[in-house]
This record gives sequence, C-alpha cells and structure tokens, in this order.
Amino acid sequence: MIESYADGGFRSVGQPTARRIVRQGVERKRMGRTLLIHGPSGAGKDRFVDDLLALFFCADPDTTVRPCNACRGCRDGRARSHPDLVIGSPEGWREQKSSSESIVASARRWLLEAAGAPVVAERRVLLIEHADRAGEQIQNALLKALEEPTDRHAFILVADEPSGLLPTIRSRCQPLRIGPVAREELVAYLMDVVRLPADQADAVARLSNGLVGTAVALVEQKGLLDWRRRVQGELLALLERGRADRFVSVRDLLDDTLPLVTPMAAEGETEDDAPRTPASSQRAAAVMLVDAWLALTRDLLVTAAGRVELAPGTELGLHLAAAAARIGTEPLARMAHLLERIHDGLRENAAPRLALEAAMLTWPTLAPRRDS
Repeated sequence: MIESYADGGFRSVGQPTARRIVRQGVERKRMGRTLLIHGPSGAGKDRFVDDLLALFFCADPDTTVRPCNACRGCRDGRARSHPDLVIGSPEGWREQKSSSESIVASARRWLLEAAGAPVVAERRVLLIEHADRAGEQIQNALLKALEEPTDRHAFILVADEPSGLLPTIRSRCQPLRIGPVAREELVAYLMDVVRLPADQADAVARLSNGLVGTAVALVEQKGLLDWRRRVQGELLALLERGRADRFVSVRDLLDDTLPLVTPMAAEGETEDDAPRTPASSQRAAAVMLVDAWLALTRDLLVTAAGRVELAPGTELGLHLAAAAARIGTEPLARMAHLLERIHDGLRENAAPRLALEAAMLTWPTLAPRRDS
C-alpha cells in the first residue's frame, strides 16, 4: 500500500493539499467552522468526507495521530452513525416533508432540529450533501444558520459545482477541492485495496481519468464498465452515420443509461418527450453520457497527436487509432471543448436531449469505409 493513501489515518486517495489543511486545522485547533468539499462527480468526495468525520470525532488525545481509526469516535464517524452527526440533503428534505409543507419548510425544520447541543463530541457536525442542488430559498435559510456565532456546531457542505452555491455561502467556507489523482497512484490503490490484477487496474484507472469514485464504481457497479464500452463503441460507429441515425441514437443512448442512474428528481419536473422520467434523472443520464463521450474524444485526440500510449488499452484500441488518423486533431479539440461546455450546461439545467443532439451535430462525420 503506497504512502499517499495510507498517510496519517486517511483512507481516501491522494488530495495532499486538502489533507494538509484539515490536519493543520486540527493540530492547531483552528479548524474552520464550515468546510466546502467540492470537486467533479466521481472524484471521491465521499471517501474524503469519511476521513473528515473520523478526524472530527476521534477521541485520541494526541491530535497529531488523528484519525486513529481505532476509537469508537472514528468508527462511528466513518459509519456515519455518530450521535453528533446529522446528515441532510435536498433529496432528503424532499422525502421527509409532510404533505402540508414545502421542501423549503422541510429544510428549515431540519436546520432547527439539527441545531441541538452535542451529546458526546465537542461539536455537532451538520453534513449537507449535494448542497449545490439546493434552491435559493433553502440556501438563504442555510446562510442564516452559518451566520449564527457558535462553537458547538461545524458544517460540512459537499458540492460538485461550488458555483451552484450563493456567493455569501462560499465566502463563509473553507474550500477543499477533491480532484483527479495520478494514474500510478490510482492503479496502486486499485491493486492494493480493491484487489484488481495489474492489467485491469491500469485499464480502469485510464477509463476513470483519475477519478477515484468513478474507478470504484466501474469495478463495483455491475454493467457500468460494459455500458461505457458499449456507448463508446456506438459513438465510434456514428462517425460514419448521418444526422437522422445520430438523433435516433440520442434517445437510445439515454434509454440505455437511465437504469444506471439513481433518480434524484425535483417534484413536478418532467421532460416533454418523456413525461414519466424525471428531468433530473434525464440530466444525470446525459451527464454520464457526456463524461463517456468526452473521455472517448480525449482518447481520440491524444491518439491523433501521436500519443497513443496515453489512451486506454482496450478492445477499442484499433478502432480508436483508425478513426483518429482520419479525423485529425483540430476537429477533436473543438469537440472536446464543446463537450466540456455541454457538461457545464447540463449542470445548469440545460435540456438533456437538445444538448446531446447539439453534440451529435458537431461529432465528426467520416465517409463510410468500403471493403476492397
């Protein structure tokens, strides 16, 4: 097991800057009251939060060895069962609201109930997942809670997109970015902890683009790796197909992806063309598709640039090389830039099908090969 993810009781992978900030905060007893854990979906934010909770609740009197991972505080923190841990999210507030109250009222009630005194630890920890998905009214209620001066509570906000939070909330947070890790480090983790053979660990690390959560999901979630290969194979085939086939494929790809997505729909949201599928599930499926599409585009780009060793060594390798040689670097660079913009737009509630259709219009078109 390599040192970077075994260091000092932390079990997450990489993130040396975030680790250093929180460790120094604990050792100097100057930990910020509100932490904002942010980074791309699949980066491993949950694993880092587990480390944080163990750090917060560790009972070892020597702050330099926290989290010790041996005391009950560490164990309960990692299990998210500590009596001084309260967990909330926009999805949870929606599920917990009574028939007579709004989600905003449900969130306010949660904040009020969570504001009690700590039972065992020095401070009560309020963990808010998907904080960037909360509406403005809920965020204003959260802001009021953050503004109340107290040493009895600590807040941990988790977000994919910090820009989804009010500037007044961000200004009160200590930001801790959780990002991709080096491929060598991720390969070592997958071999030592997940127990993958070296060749599989290397392939998964390449496919996940250094995102720990994505890598583990590719291993643990049945069908996800096959889905990704299937999607990328279809996208390669679409290079030689016309607009009509591409637009039909958008619907098929979304339908193929939706079973992999956990529904997180806001009440009342529907797509005109799919009234039984919540819009947020459609967006989540579209984000997954764009992630796989962007990874494929980048693999094509590095292959076209003569850096084939940077692309995943999969059964798509020969198809990648042939397609990359025919397309060239400039169209692929433009496509990668567009997909990045579409990815951001989907986070801002862009219509999933329209966004994917726009990408299809820019996806390079190659003349079909003729067998000699």
